[in-house]
Amino acid sequence: MASASPGKASEIRKAVLAIGAAGLIAGTLDLGETLVVFGAKSPFVIAGGLLGPQNASRGGAAIYILGVLLHYLIVLSAAAIYFAVSRRLHFLIEHWLICGSFFGVAIDVVMRLIVLPLSAMHAMGPYQYHDLVLGLIAHMVLVGLPISFSVQRFGRVIEPVGQNISR
Repeated sequence: MASASPGKASEIRKAVLAIGAAGLIAGTLDLGETLVVFGAKSPFVIAGGLLGPQNASRGGAAIYILGVLLHYLIVLSAAAIYFAVSRRLHFLIEHWLICGSFFGVAIDVVMRLIVLPLSAMHAMGPYQYHDLVLGLIAHMVLVGLPISFSVQRFGRVIEPVGQNISR
């Protein structure tokens, strides 16, 4: 079995740290906001997106935990996407504040227009204006920014000394 080069192992470690920190921080903040705004039964609704509303409404600890795990899976997937794209588009790291805000908006739009309608809950609009604004701001601040900051902090691309890459 061949071992990975030190540079490759460092990149893998960097990716795991950046994605893990981003997912844990953003997932916890977003789940906390969801529990405060929508109530303690929110993880049942999240699980209902996979199981259907009838199965999720039966409740139980296993379904509640499934909802929490699905929530973190979604946020970790978003963090992995941001990290992967940032390997090619370096401005995502250099301008993490603005890019993270826009990424949060993109996450909210994808959730509302693609994920929720295609889920077993078949959640579709029309949405109230207040709910749209609250969702956009929450995803910008509580999801997009922690992901972009974590990738900027832990996943920075270090260019070799002496290489002048024009941008």
